[in-house]
Amino acid sequence: MQVELCNDNVEVIIERKKNKNIYLRFKEDKKLYITANSFVSEKEIYKLIQKNKQKLEKMYEAMQKKVQNDLFFNYLGKKYVILYDETLKNTYIDHEFIHTKNLKTLEKFYKSEIMRVFNLEIERIKPYFPDIPQFTLKIRNMKTRWGVCNRKNNTVTLNSELIKKDIDLLDYVIIHELCHFYEANHSSAFWNHVSKFYPKYKEARKRLRSF
Repeated sequence: MQVELCNDNVEVIIERKKNKNIYLRFKEDKKLYITANSFVSEKEIYKLIQKNKQKLEKMYEAMQKKVQNDLFFNYLGKKYVILYDETLKNTYIDHEFIHTKNLKTLEKFYKSEIMRVFNLEIERIKPYFPDIPQFTLKIRNMKTRWGVCNRKNNTVTLNSELIKKDIDLLDYVIIHELCHFYEANHSSAFWNHVSKFYPKYKEARKRLRSF
């Protein structure tokens, strides 16, 4: 069976199991997999697909985006084509390519670069803030925030996804969070502090939102 989703002819694979419910999902081969009881006819499955076509098209687009992103390594504002080679010992970047042994070694490289680059930029920027307290840098993946400054325990948390952005955007977020040691909120006084160190902060905010 084939169905049309987003102007593509998508192959439907029906898997028969003793399920009470019907499950629909896409895999990276761009096929729609449907798990259903043997008593559910193909005609009923086709009607179900048509009834939920809008939702399925959103799922299909999300799957395509994920597959596309998996082909590239996003690093400091640039996209590199990933080339896997099991004979490699070290991961390295060469022009528009990143060469690595496998996904595991690539992820290890990513984590090491996050630590290296973030710490390097923190140490470079800190001298401009001599009167703020000593703080601890934390790094984690965050869904809704690029950074957090906790003045109670003197920690600055940066979103690990910043490694994918231009380095000047990472610098902006660092400066933004360090300025929170002066002002806890986003008052005009706070933005005055930010503008001293990063005059084009409004442009940086727009660029971060555009990703």
